[in-house]
Amino acid sequence: MNTSSPTGSSGGLRTRRALLSTGNFLLVILLTYLGLLAVTFFIGRVIPIDPVLAIVGDRAPEHVIAKVREELGLNKPLWEQFYIYLGKVLQGDFGTSVLTSNPVLQDIRKTFPATIELATLGILIGAGIGVPLGVWAAVRRGSVVDQVVRVVGLIGYSVPIFWLGLMGLVLFYAKLDWVAGPGRIDVSYEYSVKVVSGFLLLDTARQGEWEAFGNVLSHLVLPASLLGYFSLAYISRMTRSFMLNELAQEYVIAARAKGLSETRIIWRHALRNAMVPLVTVIALSYAGLLEGSVLTETVFAWPGLGLYITNSLQNADMNAVLGGTIVVGSIFIGLNLLSDLLYRTLDPRTRSR
Repeated sequence: MNTSSPTGSSGGLRTRRALLSTGNFLLVILLTYLGLLAVTFFIGRVIPIDPVLAIVGDRAPEHVIAKVREELGLNKPLWEQFYIYLGKVLQGDFGTSVLTSNPVLQDIRKTFPATIELATLGILIGAGIGVPLGVWAAVRRGSVVDQVVRVVGLIGYSVPIFWLGLMGLVLFYAKLDWVAGPGRIDVSYEYSVKVVSGFLLLDTARQGEWEAFGNVLSHLVLPASLLGYFSLAYISRMTRSFMLNELAQEYVIAARAKGLSETRIIWRHALRNAMVPLVTVIALSYAGLLEGSVLTETVFAWPGLGLYITNSLQNADMNAVLGGTIVVGSIFIGLNLLSDLLYRTLDPRTRSR
């Protein structure tokens, strides 16, 4: 006689599905990260830059070049070099920077907070303005407002961000003197602030250095606004598209028939459903700002990860370039996973898939 209950069978089936889904999830993460390491490593080895010459110089004797190449393991087959590099990366060892003579991970820890601070304020500006603009454009579809929002987004897509940065410095710094110039903080405040977390806004506020806080904010506002405008162009466009789709759904028609106010329908119902895919858009936009702030950091002499990678590439410091690239790629992977988890949280229908 079979004594097993349907409830127990369904519970075991759900458990097996959850374990299988978790296993697949972890396998995807592992394969993605392994692919990231492989792509960055082999691209770094095939580009026409010799890291040995960057260390010893062009005029070093051949026997010195051969000795350094052997010490670095660059005389071994590529597959063996990758195996050794993979083992070191898994231990948190990205090698030593030729440019700074510091461990690459130490340099990244020093420069990355500046990039996070810049990109975070940028995405707050981009999402905080882009989402309402996209909603407004969708509600006023075909109107002057809609056309203006679309033109603003088109300009954000079309105009190179480095040109906007240069024009912003000329206008708001050189001509109007509304903001501080290149750099992250003036020299007069640099040694009065103890850098603890690496986030200067946070460090100056904690220490009560409000003049230094204002100086840091003045340096930050222009490059962050440019990055915010860059992300605003994409976020507003996607918000408009998602909202147009939601406003055409039957539940909106039913809500209007019940006499609900247009404001409640738009902001509490349509936008709430549109936020499900919009979370992914905002997360990827944030990752794009972390990775794509290289030109902005170069124009504004912002001492972040983008400027660090650029300077390292110009000086053939491949350990630093590969380390920075892997960190940025890891951020992309992490934000993709976070957006997927948020997607499942906001939309219960996806949890059973």
